[in-house]
Amino acid sequence: MLHIKLIVGSTREGRFSEKIIPWLENELKKKKEIIYEVLDLRDYDMPFYDQPISPSMVENGEYEHEVVRNFAGKIREADAFLVIAPEYNHGYTAVLKNALDSVYAEWNKKPISFVSYGSVLGGRVVEQLRQVAIELQMAPVRNALHMKGPWYLLDENNNLPEGALDEYKKSFESVLEQLHWWGEALKIARNK
Repeated sequence: MLHIKLIVGSTREGRFSEKIIPWLENELKKKKEIIYEVLDLRDYDMPFYDQPISPSMVENGEYEHEVVRNFAGKIREADAFLVIAPEYNHGYTAVLKNALDSVYAEWNKKPISFVSYGSVLGGRVVEQLRQVAIELQMAPVRNALHMKGPWYLLDENNNLPEGALDEYKKSFESVLEQLHWWGEALKIARNK
């Protein structure tokens, strides 16, 4: 089984991420070869990175702050990552960057992909996050799920109508196929 962590990369009130998580989970449950867990950054109130040494120098996950150690433990469990990354002002959220920067070895040699949305379908965010992932010794896969801005998908009551995400099923399938392939390959390589 491949263990994927679905990371919710926004913590703001009324975030669109909450509306798409049930759909993503439903699609993930269809994959018998995958187990997943949602990691909501709201549940990991990490201080903004302030340590005197780089996380790359921390041994055995012994980070100073307990919340960072707990987060690192969850990241260590994963074989692959799928990050919900909204675009804010042409970039990713500060809380997501902080989560990526706060641990190091736990990210290494694992694939990552993204579910993004925004004014250009979140394309700018995904490109920026791929650069960060490479520096963390991760393997960003080619495909990502790019969604229209929430303002196009929600109805007049701010709800996601039934079937609003159906057009993304094929794209998400390709993301999961790539995460699975790379996840299995890198899992074997890490265990050598």
